[in-house]
Amino acid sequence: MKNKIFLYLFIFSALVGLYLFVSSGKMAETKDLAIEKLEAQLVQLQDSVQKSQLEVLDMQYFSLENNDDALAYYDHLALKDPSRYIADKLLETNESKGDNPLIPYEGMESDFKINKIKLLNHKWIVADFSDGKYWGELLVKYELKDDMGVDFTLMDHLLYTRSN
Repeated sequence: MKNKIFLYLFIFSALVGLYLFVSSGKMAETKDLAIEKLEAQLVQLQDSVQKSQLEVLDMQYFSLENNDDALAYYDHLALKDPSRYIADKLLETNESKGDNPLIPYEGMESDFKINKIKLLNHKWIVADFSDGKYWGELLVKYELKDDMGVDFTLMDHLLYTRSN
């Protein structure tokens, strides 16, 4: 009787051992597949981040903030952020009653005002304007004087037509 109990215990422990061996192998395979999948996702994310960084660098190419040669024109002035100063001066032209004086169109829905500004370098600005329904863009030449005044000259403009 004692021999049969030991035989049954041996068979039971062998079956438990076999079950643990097989299940641990499958668990390891599942973990390996999960790791491979996560590594592939990581490579995709790294590629995506690198692509985004290149796109940001491309967008910043024509920008006063990233143009050391253009910023050198303002070294003699005590300006901490020339881009912000010039953009603020351009936005001040919106404060006049009626349409912005730099915009050569009359507002159709309301007054045309400058919305968005991009300083390209130490001489040129691209600006977006709108009256709420119609919009357009301006190419503006500017000059920052030693007395901190800014002269704006309209170089070119366009008004988008609605296609409804």
